[in-house]
Amino acid sequence: MIKQVIKKSMLLAALLGASVAAFAQSNPVDTKGVVPYVIDNRGLVAKSGTGLCWRTGFWTPAAAENTMAGQFPVGCECDKDLLPKGKCDAAAAATASKAAATPKPTGDKITLNADALFDFNKATLKPAGKEALDELYVKVKRIKLEVLIAVGHADRFGSDAYNQKLSEKRAEAVKAYLVSKGIEKNRIYTEGKGKKNPVTKPDECKGPKSAKVVACLQPDRRVDVEAVGIYSWE
Repeated sequence: MIKQVIKKSMLLAALLGASVAAFAQSNPVDTKGVVPYVIDNRGLVAKSGTGLCWRTGFWTPAAAENTMAGQFPVGCECDKDLLPKGKCDAAAAATASKAAATPKPTGDKITLNADALFDFNKATLKPAGKEALDELYVKVKRIKLEVLIAVGHADRFGSDAYNQKLSEKRAEAVKAYLVSKGIEKNRIYTEGKGKKNPVTKPDECKGPKSAKVVACLQPDRRVDVEAVGIYSWE
């Protein structure tokens, strides 16, 4: 079943359905010039409805700290608890002042939950999934797109690591399809949630792997897509 919800919101930044990425484990890198957060066209960091900043793949603690003195001083705003104590007060005050002085345009959120995008253990879009994304694309064409976020999911069968990779591939499949339709690649962000956020309830789809159980778990094999932008009737 495909559910579509279109609604007005008060803050464009608050429309981003996002989650904070896991703490970076990579080696320190040169963070000069790197912006580790998604920045909208107003120069403000994009946030989820709960106030969490949307991180890019460039995020590391060092990159977050580097933003305090950079073009986008949002490291303290987003990750104050991870940065050196005492360095964030002035930066946070400056960021708050900028946000208060910036007009906050209204926007529209289009959320598509397509529960028939993928077959079991596959990351290839089904025809029904393409039709769902075609419908989304028609609506995206009517807004001045700021950002589109695709979050992949998997059902419970398989290891955590395997399903994490599978969910990421599913999100990338959706991105590739939407790019082929004409959406700019740099406006689409992807993320995989593995099997951590099933749609089915714990008392549903019980039993070992079988054709019946696999079919029951179909809603969990999905990608949630959210497009945010300023609406236009032209």
